[in-house]
Amino acid sequence: MKIEFNTSKPIYEQVIDEIKRQIARGEIEPNGKLPSQRELAEEIEVNPNTVQRAYREMENQNLVETKRGRGTFVKDDDKVIKDINQQLAYSAVKKFIDEMSAINYQQKEMIELLKNELEGRT
Repeated sequence: MKIEFNTSKPIYEQVIDEIKRQIARGEIEPNGKLPSQRELAEEIEVNPNTVQRAYREMENQNLVETKRGRGTFVKDDDKVIKDINQQLAYSAVKKFIDEMSAINYQQKEMIELLKNELEGRT
């Protein structure tokens, strides 16, 4: 797992975000096993307590479940996967709108730009 950390949000939240992206892209499948907390902490070079907090938060969000003695697994729940996809889509759209607004694009111009780009892909 590769995470480019930034200072805008806590590291444990960035770990959660990356795992969600991997789930949405199908890189981690439902019932897929996550690395152990220690392994992931070593891989991304963070304190194990940070990964432990990320895993705990994901359990609280019903994204993963820990099976004692076996590890932590992504829940096999279509609703959870759909929610992740919607969250990521919303974030991408919000970021696009924020960036375009920052360079003075108006709503109509944004829509036209998106429309042209999408038509060019077909």
